[in-house]
Amino acid sequence: MTTAPTPAPASASAAQSGGGAPGPATPAPASTLSSEAPRPTKRRARGSRAWLAALPLILFFVIGFGLPAVAIAIGAFTTSSDAPDGGGTFTTDNLTGSLQGAYSTALWGSVKLSLLTALIATVVGLPLAQAVATSRFRAFREAVMSASGVLANFGGVPLAFMFVATLGNAGEVTKKFGLTKHGWNLYTFTGLSVVYLYFLVPLMVITITPALEGLKTQWREAASNNGATGLQYWRHVALPVLLPSLLGGFVLLFGASFAAYATAEAMVGSSVPLISMQIGDALSGNVLVGQGNLALALGLDMIVVACLVMAVYLPLQRRSAKWLA
Repeated sequence: MTTAPTPAPASASAAQSGGGAPGPATPAPASTLSSEAPRPTKRRARGSRAWLAALPLILFFVIGFGLPAVAIAIGAFTTSSDAPDGGGTFTTDNLTGSLQGAYSTALWGSVKLSLLTALIATVVGLPLAQAVATSRFRAFREAVMSASGVLANFGGVPLAFMFVATLGNAGEVTKKFGLTKHGWNLYTFTGLSVVYLYFLVPLMVITITPALEGLKTQWREAASNNGATGLQYWRHVALPVLLPSLLGGFVLLFGASFAAYATAEAMVGSSVPLISMQIGDALSGNVLVGQGNLALALGLDMIVVACLVMAVYLPLQRRSAKWLA
């Protein structure tokens, strides 16, 4: 006589789902419960201490940017210490004066120079970055990216001296090819634009190369399978995806050109009106009596422009990151 097997008790979940008669639920092992139990206290403790890692950066930002920006804003709306009233009086004359006459010309000159050089560097840098991103030679890619990193940060007096020695009125290249006879003059708006492109184009290559690497090969294959040419792929697929990154790079180049000072000061002086050089002249004491805080108003103008640039750049950067993730 064979004894029938004893049926195993159904679990609580099976009973609830209708899978059988209800039975006593099998308790989970104590070790499992202890390992899966949440520890909100420890998590909150870790979260409360996480901001300590960013504390040095926060302090640096506050001391290096926040306090000077506040001081500039206060000084821009108060009279200087050499004013007839002794200084410290609220006024809007500084800000009004910074937007008139030679200062307005200098501000507009900086904006024009930055727009022109940023646009040219964006157009020239895109195909160069594409050549780097699609290159099969790792050594070539690493060499170009390393050189771009160096050249993007090469400026100031050394850059001005290099161009003066090569493309100045008595420069080697100018004399060899007779560029002066053809109307070339380094110490003009056009000459300064050429010098700025020396570090803006490499900066564009560094900025746009990661975005080009984010273009998926499946997109090109799908476009090719549907009969699209290379030009049609770039027009309808690649460029729309890259547009936020391109605009973001353009804005970044605009900011770099707008804030440049040492190269222009060493090469062209006051022959090309720029807002950065007007601030330098004001800080060196080349202002009228009672207008010492005019330089602070000019600095406030630059801060406003920089904030507008960043307000455009950050949303574009987030949008391009979403597409290319």
